[in-house]
Amino acid sequence: MNNRRVPRTLAAASAALLTLGAAACSDSQADADPQRVDVVAAFYPLQFLTQQIGGDTVTVSNLVKPGAEPHDIELSPSQVGDVAGAELIVYLKGFQPQVDDAVQQNSADRAFDVATVEPLLDATGDNHDHDHGHEGEAGHEGEAGHEGEAGHEGEGEAGHEGEAGTKDPHLWLDPTRLATVGDQLADRLAQADPEHADGYTARAKDLRTKLEQLDAEFTAGLKTCQRREIVVSHTAFGYLTTRYQLEQIGITGLSPEHEPSPQRLAEVIEEAKEHQATTIFFETLVSPKVAETIAAQVGAETAVLDPLEGLSADNGGDYFSVMRTNLANLQKALGCS
Repeated sequence: MNNRRVPRTLAAASAALLTLGAAACSDSQADADPQRVDVVAAFYPLQFLTQQIGGDTVTVSNLVKPGAEPHDIELSPSQVGDVAGAELIVYLKGFQPQVDDAVQQNSADRAFDVATVEPLLDATGDNHDHDHGHEGEAGHEGEAGHEGEAGHEGEGEAGHEGEAGTKDPHLWLDPTRLATVGDQLADRLAQADPEHADGYTARAKDLRTKLEQLDAEFTAGLKTCQRREIVVSHTAFGYLTTRYQLEQIGITGLSPEHEPSPQRLAEVIEEAKEHQATTIFFETLVSPKVAETIAAQVGAETAVLDPLEGLSADNGGDYFSVMRTNLANLQKALGCS
């Protein structure tokens, strides 16, 4: 373990200098276990992944508290100190601007950006096919081109302004992508802690098996359904809908904080009626009021489809339990058999 204590000491010293001493004195730093790798995860799915692969040889802290929306997190000086002093920071560049800044300024050499593992999908508003065809869905593998999606421009999707060229960060909603990130994270943990490299590799392999089982459940459970369109509060579900050949109709774009325009609301109501939607989905960390308004207009019910950006404050589950609840809610809403 002595080889690992040197980087920890240097990291702590850097934290003290870069944050003028205040941030480096955070509680989590003071309580750090010298026998474990000190990891900071930017938000819940990355915390889950790190805990699953790190096991009892890592200590993981999450920058986002349960029940908080992670997109626009404002870091406290103490949290900046955590980032500066950690042996490894697991984050997704472009998702949380303040985390990006803290990493860039304090710990770029100790950061693992999960967005670099596989190319992220383009954020193209909703991926609803207005021609109602499913041609070319096999071409979504790799998602490099998104040919044909340019036709959505000008179609009045007012909730999606400014997203041209933006990448969709919600990769964890495709279990197979999350498994690939896990494999790479195991390698990165092994670099930080070579003594336990075999354990990281073994746990990543075990996690991959579980995620592939979850993927198989989604594939089978959503194979035969009466409908394939889902109306969602914001377009966070591109990875899920691409993987399982569904189509999302987003009330707003990638940011759940954006308020939909009256024009966008009218469009979503029209499309929900057109596809005989029985359910309008909302999220655990976002107010359901807009979804309830649309549901009342189309005679539908509301239900949760969780993008798993974070757990609610009263949620005792984990990634697997929430994803399986998502599957059950999708099967009911889409009339799957």
